[in-house]
Amino acid sequence: MTELGYTLPAVASVPVVVALELLWLRTGLFRRPGYWITMAIVFAFQIGADGWLTKLSSPIVRYDHAELTGLRFPFDIPVEDYLFGFSLITLTLLLWVRAGRRAPGRAA
Repeated sequence: MTELGYTLPAVASVPVVVALELLWLRTGLFRRPGYWITMAIVFAFQIGADGWLTKLSSPIVRYDHAELTGLRFPFDIPVEDYLFGFSLITLTLLLWVRAGRRAPGRAA
């Protein structure tokens, strides 16, 4: 990949997912407190798991330094992991809510 080949897709994924919600899916998920509580829980677990997997002292997962910004917080977690985490979890929840609204026998 090219330089910052992990960073650019990670950064781009956030506005793409937000735009999908605001312009097409329109589930209202971002207005729900439960969504933000869910994201806080997800990130709390991500910090523990990702911190253990990416710790620089003994990494299990290794990244090519040229593919990242080099910003790591906390516990040596690449900041790009949070962006992808947000995008993946949010898109999954958006599609889940959208599918639930369209399920047979359910009112829209």
